[in-house]
Amino acid sequence: MHDPAQKYFNCTERDRAVFEAGIKLGTLYHQYVGVPLNLSNVDALERAMEGSLRVQPFVTDARVRIDRESIHKRQGVYKYITLYGEMLDVQVEVTYGSVRVRARLRYVEDMDYPLMYVEDVREG
Repeated sequence: MHDPAQKYFNCTERDRAVFEAGIKLGTLYHQYVGVPLNLSNVDALERAMEGSLRVQPFVTDARVRIDRESIHKRQGVYKYITLYGEMLDVQVEVTYGSVRVRARLRYVEDMDYPLMYVEDVREG
């Protein structure tokens, strides 16, 4: 893929691939946390989130899972909740040049935090 912004980045392909993966996860998190959901729309929401990742530059794959058990436990009187970060398990794969990065967003229990991190980097 031609990258018209390449001239603005003073970094390696590896650095750029990691940067792009981080941007994708951050965008997804801040765009969707707080959206209303219940068991009737959780599948559609997962697909919409994956679709929003896949249309972004350099994304070669995306997978989103929302913890359904959290929906069961927290439904209030109106039978819906809002999405929160701890419910998400997201993987995004970005390819930039000859580098492929798999980044992840998931709740890490011992940190009590929805962590975004680089899961794998492959060059060549």
